Amino acid sequence: IKRSGLGKGLFAEMRYHEDGSDNADFVLNKPAYKNAKIIVAGDNFGCGSSREHAPWALADYGVKCVISTSFADIFYNNCFKNGILPIVVKPDELEKLMDDARRGANATLSIDLESQTINGPDGGTIHFDIDQSRKHRLLNGIDDIGETLERAPEIDAFEKRMADSRPWI
Repeated sequence: IKRSGLGKGLFAEMRYHEDGSDNADFVLNKPAYKNAKIIVAGDNFGCGSSREHAPWALADYGVKCVISTSFADIFYNNCFKNGILPIVVKPDELEKLMDDARRGANATLSIDLESQTINGPDGGTIHFDIDQSRKHRLLNGIDDIGETLERAPEIDAFEKRMADSRPWI
């Protein structure tokens, strides 16, 4: 299974007409949003997407972050495994971000993962929570295995201690 090329199928039923032409009314086909890296989404985003193909398509399209009030659990976890930051915000915060997004090209959002803030076009900020291990992996561009490999010296030292103290194992 290849991950590349899946961005073409992202939201395909809404992005394209039956003949394959772009649907100009679909938000990601509008000039202000065409190269969006952040998606501000409705509730329970990712529902029905239990396979990794959904985050693969988002990543292939160039999406780095999805903001919503809630996510389907499997989708949420798969986002982290594929380098996408899913941010959970309160309903009133999402509504503010949606209002900002409706402004178009002048509504640029930025995400500061270090400080765990969403920075709006009006200078306002929204704080978000994230598990520190997941934050570390995203900031360092590593996955679960990469995080384990960072601890290789500690693992090796443990194995040596165990071998020394229990040579029969």
